[in-house]
Amino acid sequence: MASVLLYHVVGDLTVGKPELVEFPETETVEAAIRAIGESTECGIPVWKRIPAVGMVEKNEMRQQRFVGILTSLDIVSFLAKSQCLEDQDKAMKTQVSHVVVPNNSLLKIVDPATRLIDALEMMKQGARRFLVPKSKVWKGMSRRFSILYNGRWLKNNENASSSNLIPNVNRPSSSSTSTYMHDKFCCLSREDIIRFLIGCLGALAPLPLSSISLLGAINLDYSSIEASLPALEATQKHPGDPSAVAVVEITPDGHRQILGEISASKLWKCDYLAAAWALANLSAGQFVMGVEDNSGSRLFPDFSVKSPDQDKKTENGGGSARLRRFSSRSIGFNPVSPSFGVGRSMYRGRSAPLTCKTSSSLAAVMAQMLSHRATHVWVTEDDNDDVLVGVVGYSDILVAVTKQPAALVPSTRSITELASGIHS
Repeated sequence: MASVLLYHVVGDLTVGKPELVEFPETETVEAAIRAIGESTECGIPVWKRIPAVGMVEKNEMRQQRFVGILTSLDIVSFLAKSQCLEDQDKAMKTQVSHVVVPNNSLLKIVDPATRLIDALEMMKQGARRFLVPKSKVWKGMSRRFSILYNGRWLKNNENASSSNLIPNVNRPSSSSTSTYMHDKFCCLSREDIIRFLIGCLGALAPLPLSSISLLGAINLDYSSIEASLPALEATQKHPGDPSAVAVVEITPDGHRQILGEISASKLWKCDYLAAAWALANLSAGQFVMGVEDNSGSRLFPDFSVKSPDQDKKTENGGGSARLRRFSSRSIGFNPVSPSFGVGRSMYRGRSAPLTCKTSSSLAAVMAQMLSHRATHVWVTEDDNDDVLVGVVGYSDILVAVTKQPAALVPSTRSITELASGIHS
């Protein structure tokens, strides 16, 4: 096990992190859209309100108030429902408690002195965010062996041997039942973990330079939809981790050719109402490839998209909502290809999926994800850029970086053979 995972603690990653501002479940979808747009990721934690003002809240109580993580894909899928398209104003005023998928296990409250290796184990088991108390006594400085915290030795018990000086993840920390009424909290995500790890590539050697195929980091169990099917069917796939559905075209020889994706990260800063209309009315291929104003917009009817500013102008008699035609730019896509099925070889734009090869190194994939602020990278065959093999997400990387070097044994079967066996 790399020493950097053993000798660093969660508190080392909280330096410079802003204080958490809770987003309550009673807020509206319209407010959630603004909050996601202003956040550093494509999803926000949603909370129940504190039952009583000024009450002393223990960690267990705070954990129970956490509802789940609301993503941009959740909102677009909700707005794409027929009743929401018929009354957009009502849909935008809907409380997020009716939209967010409840999952209390996605967030864990951890002590700043929790070892990084223990934190990774929690994330490998499904946690996506950590809520960390920004204690006044924690200075954020790395303690090489992470065993001295707040002026005392951390032990499993008073009679623990020297081998048990580091706290166990299965044992509640000494401060797990403490009250942090006057303390501030910050939220750590898996992206924060990956960003820290990429700064420690030397300490993780030889894993970073190993291929994702050799590390077994390619997830073959991904969600996909054929380009000819309605885009709305992508919401029925219930993509979990990552929150993405690949849009593919089946070739005559049975391979899956990736055209794009419908995902939370792609819809992060989009025009949500335009994206919802497109999701409900277009095929998956048309949705991801886009329809340019000067060529394909005549194929689709006009639709109304009103911004909050336009609503105010309408109420004040200052004008009416402007009717617009759907285009790739209205969603946030801007592909070079003029329309679906035309000039696919020139398809390079913001709607292009982020891809890598099966032979790509783990370090290269981590750098791709961080530079593009993506939650995943699609994996294609080494000799064919379009043939989809699988996907690499945050959880796959966390599993890979905790592998023992001795476990890196080349597989007797190629990753392509495994993928074809799963999807045949």
